Amino acid sequence: EGRAGSIDEVLAKVHALESAVKRQPEVRKTLQNLNLTDSYREVVDLPGREVAAAIEQIMVAIAKNVLDGEGFGYSLPSRGANDQVYLEQLDRIVLKDKHTHTSFSSTASVRKVAILTRVMQLVHSVLQKGIHVTKRDLFYTDVKLFKDQKDSDNVLDDISCLLGCTRNSLHVVASEKGVVVGRLIYNEDGDEIDCTKMGIGGKAIPSNIDKVTNFRSDAKFVLLVEKDAAFMRLAEDRFYQKFPCVIITAKGQPDVATRLFLSKLKRDLRIPVLALVDADPYGLKIISVYMQGSKNMAFDSANLTTPDIKWLGVRPSDLDKFNIPEQCRLEMSAKDIETGQHMLKEEFIQQNPEWVKEIEIMLHTKTKAEIQALSSYGFQYLSEVYLPLKLQQGDWI
Repeated sequence: EGRAGSIDEVLAKVHALESAVKRQPEVRKTLQNLNLTDSYREVVDLPGREVAAAIEQIMVAIAKNVLDGEGFGYSLPSRGANDQVYLEQLDRIVLKDKHTHTSFSSTASVRKVAILTRVMQLVHSVLQKGIHVTKRDLFYTDVKLFKDQKDSDNVLDDISCLLGCTRNSLHVVASEKGVVVGRLIYNEDGDEIDCTKMGIGGKAIPSNIDKVTNFRSDAKFVLLVEKDAAFMRLAEDRFYQKFPCVIITAKGQPDVATRLFLSKLKRDLRIPVLALVDADPYGLKIISVYMQGSKNMAFDSANLTTPDIKWLGVRPSDLDKFNIPEQCRLEMSAKDIETGQHMLKEEFIQQNPEWVKEIEIMLHTKTKAEIQALSSYGFQYLSEVYLPLKLQQGDWI
């Protein structure tokens, strides 16, 4: 501590990892590269005018069907559990190219067709104005029809699939949830944002990522944090000043904006991403959503996923390695154990023997712990001892 070059010594293994990341090919494989576009489907970012034109084409085709006596309905891509598959060649979840017909004349799907048509009308109007609205705004335009926000939200994913565009291209965004702090400067809708000057709360990750451009950074890695409490601790301790990094959290379950932001950040800066999550099955599940994508948005996995995230901590093996006191460890519930056993069967987990080993330790000891368990050694133990030691040892998997 305090010696010249001591930070460089601590970060020697991070530098090596950063060099390895920079040597990796810049362009990720797509379904097109693998000649799989007939079997699976992915969506792409499209300009607003193209999306609006596609909606118009669909409506003209539907009007023609009605006039021809074929009825009113949509042929929608199937998004059931069996239609979402993990493709090893791409290392992410994708959607099978299957369709189901929803008809206005069927009592089972009449409401869905009505909601779908109404949401497409609203999206078309938003695109023509060139503005962005939140999912909540959309819901409140026709509460009596939608009844529950889940109904209008789910239909947005159907529309994305139907039009072959990302959900972001519809100009309907979720409210801001994720935050970023650290060695990063970027432009957002013409304004320059310096993430070293955002206090301990950090900068809210914007919902419309297409307005974010020109990432500049001297960071050596991105630290992806599960919990808001750990993020605040690291931000308040100015961890990024001593160890050049960008710190991001989605405050739990990753939202679309944070996943898009992280994916763009890794693509543009080409630096490693290290994850700090709870030592429980849900911590690992969160990493998997960032890496492989979520099943309900399998159609947009190319834009939403960040490959090769390293699991830095807190890992089940750390509990004994760092002598975490028994009173800070928690007993796993039956649901935790079931989730852990399910994770163990996932293909992408089985590809990483080190991850398998950690889950087996968790299931064998039936013990879990939160990041906050490290506070038993002092509130700043995380930023002053645990993380520097992990980085120095290159202790990530």
